[in-house]
Amino acid sequence: MSGFFDIPSDLGHSYAGLIGLHLREALIPVLAGLLVSLPVAQLCVRFRWLYPPVLGLTVVLYAIPSLAFFVVLIDYTGQTETTVMIPLAVYSLVVLVPAIVDGVRSVPQETLAAATAMGLGPVRRYLQVQLPIAVPAIIAGLRVATVSSISLVSVGMLIGNQGALGNLLNDANIYHRPELAVTSVLTIAALAILADLVLILVRILLTPWMPKKGAVR
Repeated sequence: MSGFFDIPSDLGHSYAGLIGLHLREALIPVLAGLLVSLPVAQLCVRFRWLYPPVLGLTVVLYAIPSLAFFVVLIDYTGQTETTVMIPLAVYSLVVLVPAIVDGVRSVPQETLAAATAMGLGPVRRYLQVQLPIAVPAIIAGLRVATVSSISLVSVGMLIGNQGALGNLLNDANIYHRPELAVTSVLTIAALAILADLVLILVRILLTPWMPKKGAVR
């Protein structure tokens, strides 16, 4: 078993170090995408005509191959993890913006009217009423974006070993050690599953009012 976790020295990280690097490169872009998506989604809800072009733009950006993104960015950010994270943040928008828009639009008009009657302005109403009710939809979007990001980090191996655990795939070929590829694939899959379970737990904690599966109705 030691061969599976005997990481080549050229990667500059231990097995645990690669896991930490992989999570950093995967989760920071999702967080950045969420911070961008929240105000953009609110604008799309407030101005309905804005939603189709914004959604179209995110789809077009998502369709750009990651390698093409790297080629454009590498002159500005070099062969660094930033070059990997920027495309991942952009890709997350195609999932997060629709999820937030749909979640916010699902808030009943009576609830919004009651919040307005209580003196809540647009910003407070969005933060204190609409977003909490939209949490299930937002978490659903975050689950997809997070799992996708954890998987796509591996593509960074194409630009100077910036793919974290994905770098093991390249080294498996260089050193003729297929066990490194197995370690990479299984660890990335495990991280994706664990991240998904954590987000499910977050959703349960934030929405105690939602019925549990199997509960008597």
